Amino acid sequence: MVASIGYAGSLVFYNAYLPLIATPDQFDRISARGFSMGYIGSVLLLILNLLLIQKPGWFGLGEDAGTLPARLSFLSVGIWWIGFSIYTFVHLPARTTVARDPGDTGYLFKGFQELRKVFREVCGTSHLTSFLLGFFFYSMGFQTIMYLASIFGAQELRLEEGALIGVLLVIQLIAIVGAWGFTRISARIGNLKTLTVALVLCIFICVGAYFVITAGQFYALAVVVGLIMGGLQSMSRATYSKLLPETTDTASYFSFYEFTEKTGTVLGTAAYGLITDATGNMRNSLFALIVFFAVGLFFLTRMLGKRRPVTAGV
Repeated sequence: MVASIGYAGSLVFYNAYLPLIATPDQFDRISARGFSMGYIGSVLLLILNLLLIQKPGWFGLGEDAGTLPARLSFLSVGIWWIGFSIYTFVHLPARTTVARDPGDTGYLFKGFQELRKVFREVCGTSHLTSFLLGFFFYSMGFQTIMYLASIFGAQELRLEEGALIGVLLVIQLIAIVGAWGFTRISARIGNLKTLTVALVLCIFICVGAYFVITAGQFYALAVVVGLIMGGLQSMSRATYSKLLPETTDTASYFSFYEFTEKTGTVLGTAAYGLITDATGNMRNSLFALIVFFAVGLFFLTRMLGKRRPVTAGV
């Protein structure tokens, strides 16, 4: 729980740096590069730790090392985070965007105040409202796919743990291609149209998953999920950055962005679990995901339907 809080909190500031270190014409490319580097880092460390756990002798540990390899893996993650955090602190600009009022009762309440302030501003801006509503609903769908795909493979297709780990690695690697591929597509047709293409593909993924019966079919779907994962995450962040009003308080805006995504994730996985529990079949829950993607698609296409462009490059 503590690790999840720290990780989710760090993403707010990580994402908020995009409008501060790049110009709008660079958002798509820089966002894609950021996610690509993240996927590469996660794959490298995961492979290293898998080797440490499965082949401890290669690292000077006995074959009967017990839980020591797993414990060392956790330690390596901590060292990895500290190392790259130091690099970040040294090279990124130290910019304070939110002034603390002496009358504030505490940092926790200050956070809620900032969310409420951004919520009011979002409600007064039609294009931000439409985008965040769409983002909320398609996050309900896609984040659920990301979190529960391995459970689906294990329970519905009886895949072994080693095969599922392999799928995880493939998804991370393919996501690198997806991030860059969707950036190229957006350069031709714009961000919103690119996102709508991704959501249509998500709907087809859910339909395909309903009929999956073999491991090979599951792996093929995993490749498509990886492509969309990289593109959807990268493009969503870049699009939101382009839609933001002129502000130096990007952290507050991206805290609302993360709050929207995490709320959607909780509700999406809850809906998936409740439907599975009620019907006794995980495949039936895929229909709920299709609805989530369809609603998200509706809000994005509504933005496309406006006569005037929302902002340049979107």
